[in-house]
Amino acid sequence: MNTTSSTVRAAAPASPSRSPGALLEALRARLERWISFDLIALACRFSIAGVFWLSGRTKVEGLFTLTDTTFLLFREDYALPLIPPEIAAYLATGAEHLLPILLVLGLCTRVAALGVLAMTAVIQTFVYPAAWPTHLSWAAPMLLLLGRGPGRWSLDHVIGWGSTRRP
Repeated sequence: MNTTSSTVRAAAPASPSRSPGALLEALRARLERWISFDLIALACRFSIAGVFWLSGRTKVEGLFTLTDTTFLLFREDYALPLIPPEIAAYLATGAEHLLPILLVLGLCTRVAALGVLAMTAVIQTFVYPAAWPTHLSWAAPMLLLLGRGPGRWSLDHVIGWGSTRRP
């Protein structure tokens, strides 16, 4: 009889509230409450905005005077096909200033994310093709913003431009 009672005791299922699956589910639910999509979208917007803003600031003197070094870089190192280096320098530097501002504000976020993604693709293809790990780390947050929107902590949400879809 002792054998039977110990067998029954061993075969009894664990309490559902203490099973590993239930604990993991409780942890997942708690993390989702603490780390909302809105926080993730905000982090995506600010992280890439910082990268591109700082890059843009290295190309100018004062408010918006392109340096001689910037033109040299676009003639020598960043030589792009089909676009004259002087025009490319102005376009890229302007985008590196405008797109980060839009991302930080969460204004026209999907357009800004698409612009950053396009710039990243150009940089990857024509300038630094071996730097794909870095460029992938820039592209991933922009893809999230393109697909899911800027989150509720954005001007887009405040003025009702575009939908903010939750994952």
